[in-house]
Order: sequence, then C-alpha cells, then structure tokens
Amino acid sequence: MYLRKVTRKNKGDKKVHYYQLAHNKRDPSTKKPVAHIIHNFGRADQVDKDSLVRLCKSIARVCGLKVLDISEQWKKEKNKQKDDEAKKLFDTVKFIKTLEFGTVEVIKFLWEKLGIGEVLRTIGDKKKTGCPGSYSYEQALLAMTANRLCEPESKLGVWDRWLSKVYFPSGDELKLDHMYESMDYLYDHTKEVEKSVFFHTANLFNLEVDLIFYDTTTASFYIDQEDEDIELEIDGEIEVLAEGLRKYGHSKAGVWSPQVVVALAVTREGLPVRCWVFPGNTPDVSTIKKIRQDLRGWKLGRALFVADSGINSEENRAELSRACGKYLLATRMTSVSEVKDKVLSKRGKYREIKENLHAKEVIVGDGERRRRYILCYNPKEAERQKKHREKIVEKLEDLLSQHKDNKATAQWAIELLASRRYKRYLRIGKGNRVELDRKAIKGAERYDGKWVIETNDDTINFEDAACGYKGLMVIEQCFRSLKRTQVKMTPMYHWLPHRIETHVRICVLALLIQRVAELSCQMPWPRIRHILQQLQVTECQTPDHVFFRLNEVSKEAKEVFKKLEMPLPKSVIGINPLP
Repeated sequence: MYLRKVTRKNKGDKKVHYYQLAHNKRDPSTKKPVAHIIHNFGRADQVDKDSLVRLCKSIARVCGLKVLDISEQWKKEKNKQKDDEAKKLFDTVKFIKTLEFGTVEVIKFLWEKLGIGEVLRTIGDKKKTGCPGSYSYEQALLAMTANRLCEPESKLGVWDRWLSKVYFPSGDELKLDHMYESMDYLYDHTKEVEKSVFFHTANLFNLEVDLIFYDTTTASFYIDQEDEDIELEIDGEIEVLAEGLRKYGHSKAGVWSPQVVVALAVTREGLPVRCWVFPGNTPDVSTIKKIRQDLRGWKLGRALFVADSGINSEENRAELSRACGKYLLATRMTSVSEVKDKVLSKRGKYREIKENLHAKEVIVGDGERRRRYILCYNPKEAERQKKHREKIVEKLEDLLSQHKDNKATAQWAIELLASRRYKRYLRIGKGNRVELDRKAIKGAERYDGKWVIETNDDTINFEDAACGYKGLMVIEQCFRSLKRTQVKMTPMYHWLPHRIETHVRICVLALLIQRVAELSCQMPWPRIRHILQQLQVTECQTPDHVFFRLNEVSKEAKEVFKKLEMPLPKSVIGINPLP
C-alpha cells in the first residue's frame, strides 16, 4: 500500500496532479502487478495535508515509530525568529507614559473653530512690540480653558499637575508666570475678544439673536473680611477711586459671606453672549444700566430681553426699553396688586399652546398706562402643587392634634411659625393659639400652576411670548454647569479684582465650548467627555526619535468626531528627533 501521484490534463492542456491511496495486485492472466485505488485524496493543490499527517501518525503509532513533522519544526523556528526580532525591536522602543488625548484635542479644535485663538493671535500681532509673549499667552489661556472642562484646578494646579497628564505639546514651555500674565492680557482686551467671538459664533451657527436671556448668580469666597474701597482725599473730601469687588452679600445659596455677583446673558440655544462681574453687594436691579450700555454698543438689532421677576421694576423696565427696546419679564403674582387683583381675576378661557402650557392675554389700562400681561397655566404643575399643599395641611393637622396646649409661645409652635414651609398656612387666633389659616389655604389655590409675564412688545403673539419665557430654564442650566457640575467656577483662589473677573470669563469661554459640543453632538458634556477620555496616546522612545502612538479609536469616538466635523487624528503623531 502506498500514496500514489497521478497527472492528468484538463481541457486547456493544463496538467493537474492528484493523490491516491493504492496497493498493487498481480493480474492472474498477465502475471503483472496492477494498481488498485482504495481512496482518492483529491487535487494536490487542494489536498487536506493535516488529514495526511494524522494518517501517518496513526500508522506510526501502530508500528511504534515517531513521525517528524518538518513543517511544524519550521513554523517553530520561524516563530522563534519573529519573537527574537520583536524582542530586539521592543528592546529599542521604550514606552514612557500614557496621556489623555481625546478631550483636549476636541477642545483645541473648537477653540479654533469658534475663532477664540484667532482673535487672541490677531491682537497679539497688533500689539507685538508691547506684548512679545502674546502667542504663549494664547496657549496659556487655552490650557486654563481646557482644564475647566476636564479636571478643574487652580492655575498652579494646571501648570504643576494637569498639563503633565494630557497631550498638550504647545504647553511644554509654559511657566506659572505665563498663566497669570495671560489673565492680565485677556483682561486688557476683554471687550474686543468677547465681541469677536460672539459674532463669529453667531455667523458660524447662523444664530437668531432675537431672544437674550439674562440672570445673575453669586460666587462666594472663604475669607473673613470684605475688600476695602480705594479712596483718595481731594480738597478735604473723600473720593472713591475704585470699589472693592469682594463685598458681603446674601448669596443665592442663602448664606451671608464676601462674594461677587456674576451676570450672564445667553441666546435661546444657551450660548453665552456676554458676562459681567459686579461687587458682591450689588442688587440685581442695579445691574441693568451696565447691561444696557454694553449690549447697545454691540448693535444687536431687534433683541427681546428675557429675565426673571427679580429684574422687574419700574426703573429697570425703563432702562430695558432703552437698551434692547423690548423686554419679556416675569412678574410677582402675590406682591403686585395690579397682577393679583386684575390679571389673575380676568375672566376668559385659556388657549392650549402645548400639552403642559395654556395661556391667555390680559391688557390692563389704556394709552401710556397700558400694560400687556400674559397669564400662563400648567395643568400638571397645578395638580402637583395641589397635592403637595394637601400633604402639608394634613401634616399640620396631625402636629396640632398632638398638642393639647396650642399656645403660640410654646417652643414647638414658635418653630412652626418660623418655618418657611409651614408658616404661610398658620395664624395666631383667639387666646393666642396657633391654628390653620383656612383662608390662606383657599387663597393659595389661585396660584397653582400659574405664572404671569409682562412685555412691552406688541408685535410678538402671546403664544411665542409664553414659549420664550419657558426657555429661561436654559440659563439656569448654564449657571448650574458654570458653578457646580462641569466648569466649577468656584472656589476662586484669586484676590485681585481684575484676576477674579478674568477667571470668570475663562469659565464662560469653557461654557461656550461645552454648549457648542453638546448642541453639535446632541448629548450632555459628561457623556462626550467619557467617550473622549478613552482616546489616549502613549509616548514611545527609540534611540533616535520620540513619538506618540494613538490607541484604537472607538466607534462612539468616531461618531463624536463626525458630528463635530473634525478629522480623525493620525495613529502616530509628534515624531521628533530625540533631544
């Protein structure tokens, strides 16, 4: 028995070889050996060699022999050779460290796309003789802005800790002094930078600047004393040259501490228009005059100024009329007699605008005294407030029933009457006893799910006005991101007034980049950052060169780059001769 190889010709006279298992038998008539085919293995170029090897090994096992597989031996030697070559290669390449790449790279791309880097470099060109470090200042400002969106640190933390953890080659030569000098540089050119960046962004995204949302917040400092005013005595009279910035005030968090007031104006998409920093004791109503002057200088055209009820006063309405021309302001329902007596009691059906928004228009007065109000109503919110009030009343009834002596001088009664949650539904009746105020409970039902808007714009219909005010929540989201969740404007480690203002403006630039990324990708910034954080680079070093190798770009990261219209980074970057 043996393995037989035969050759045949195809139709094209091409020779084809076949393997067969055969054994010889002697022909009885001719007495010559004749090959008998036991099994066909098929064409030689398509034969399953592993099956032949197994057949050989099975025969060898029966015969007590050992089959030496030359191909396996060759493979082992080849693999050993490759391992040796790889070992030699890896002996020459050293892996130094891994750095975060994706998040910072996207921020750098948006920094240029929004024209921030360009305007800073342009100003540096114009003032090159007086500011030779303008280019490093631009990179320092970029580093501080990117840090607010990645891992918020102090300026010392950015230079000392954060830059060493991210791929930011242009920041290798930055010093701590550059950080502070760049802040002074931005402060000197704030107006030009803010105006250029906003209009560049408006043109880039084709924004309609017809609604300007405005609100204020506070940023507290952990210090014992407020800043003193800089005074100068002239002819026996004291003149204030500069007012201290960190002043005692009542913060939005409800505490009394040295603080500054931060004002922010944003578009309906939540993109910052401009920010302002005022002394901590500045009331909201006093900021309007400054806002009016600055926005009028920008010549925005027709802009409807939308703000909360804290801004609504007769003086501010006059200022707003001169500033943006038209305004849309929330109005206090319980403290304004005109609203309480005439607007809320106005008869007429609500028009359904959306499922959770009904509205009707109310005109009060004639001629110059004419006021236009829009009464809005949310049925779901009304039902929620009703149930909430019923629970409070039920709890008060239980508390009052537990005490036989309901004297208002008792400690538990004093605490109830001082509670912001319960005191509105309580009153002191006959015999100096605490009891439920049924009239107040009944009167509270008038305000369930309602809010009132006042506007001087007769061209806007009340449906658009109601929806426009509902959009005021966008600025609340901006402040939440600015102060607590993402950018984290506080705590501030600066004490010079111009450095405090510049720190706020750097945070607002970070907020602008964040909002552009969120609008482009249609997902929140924490999700975008989580996807981009997985994109990292490894610093590699050979005897002659140093380079950075990018890890595999995930499918989600590719989708983010696509939505931002940003090209995918190369797999190998930053190849430089080893110094």
